[in-house]
Amino acid sequence: MVHRVLLSLALGLLAATPAQAQLLPPLPQLPPVTGVLDDAAGTARDTVDAVDLSQLRQVQVRDLLRRHRRELEADPAGEPIVRSQILALAPSPAALEQARAAGFEIVSSNDDGLGAVVTLRAPRGMSTRRALRRLREADPQGVYDFDHLYLESGAGGAAKQANGRGRGPRIGLIDSGVDMNVAAQRAFATASPVAAAHGRTVAGLLLSAAPDAQLYVADIYGGAPTGGASSALARALGWLAGEGAPVINVSLVGPRNRIVETLVARLVARGFIIVAAVGNDGPAAPPLYPAAYPGVVGVTAVDARGRALPEAARGQQVDFAALGVVAPRTRGTSYAAPIVAGLLAQRIERPDSLRARSAVETLRTQARDLGDRGRDNVYGEGLVQISSGTVAAR
Repeated sequence: MVHRVLLSLALGLLAATPAQAQLLPPLPQLPPVTGVLDDAAGTARDTVDAVDLSQLRQVQVRDLLRRHRRELEADPAGEPIVRSQILALAPSPAALEQARAAGFEIVSSNDDGLGAVVTLRAPRGMSTRRALRRLREADPQGVYDFDHLYLESGAGGAAKQANGRGRGPRIGLIDSGVDMNVAAQRAFATASPVAAAHGRTVAGLLLSAAPDAQLYVADIYGGAPTGGASSALARALGWLAGEGAPVINVSLVGPRNRIVETLVARLVARGFIIVAAVGNDGPAAPPLYPAAYPGVVGVTAVDARGRALPEAARGQQVDFAALGVVAPRTRGTSYAAPIVAGLLAQRIERPDSLRARSAVETLRTQARDLGDRGRDNVYGEGLVQISSGTVAAR
């Protein structure tokens, strides 16, 4: 029964357009992000519902593929991709000419300082899988991949009115658009940003952890059927690097993608800190990305009593834990990552490898050990929290 109710709720939320979401009445203010839930019954109810939250991403994927068959399809692993579209990272002129000769069309080419990302459209009648195979065979030294979609890593959403145009540290946010005062906001999937609950909530949590931060928001969704594509994520990373935001929060999850992986590695090498949610596919699920890329700070979520959320992923990609329950129906690793990102941002003023390592190490020494002694695959280095609040002891 719980599963059927959750499934209906999830499909209903997914069917809502961004414009409809903006017309909803104002949502309540976020509760203190480090507070304890008001009643034990509410906590127990959340825990029961969370068993099925581990299937929410699969529900989202199936629904996306069903509703947008013209624009999307599944890759061999069942992950959503943009139909007939292949990404290439800094292909040589000879490789591009060879692709054109084979009937590929260059849709776009962007270079924001991390490397040119070229979007290619497959020739008419050629499947997307065959197109990728053809390009890789023709240019074995090149970097090509599908244009994968990344999905939000949390259920629900709540609004928080806050000022993201302070004089403190710069923080990059890759998510949906927001309708709050921020330092800058750009759209990478549509002509202009579209505010949505997930982005608002994550932005509010970033500002709870870093109240005077300057937020740079990259909307990679915009309400488009292909929102959350790797091509948009790649461009967003490049823009935020150019803006000099040393900490970038990505509360999104998806499959491994060669283009995104390479760009993330270049950012990490330059001293940027990428913070990402590990995902809510459950403890036995395979790693999700970008959290599982080397050098990325992966964050899991706990409830108000410091217990790992049942739906939270586990593994070597988990570096820290933070509170991931914002409200009874607003929970997930999406909402834990910005707490870690905000705390790290207060320890690094500009991209710098030494400062980045020092910031992460300082946070590690301050983390509260949970689970097995020392680092473990459930809580990582331990629980981090905003100093003004508490998490109840187990």
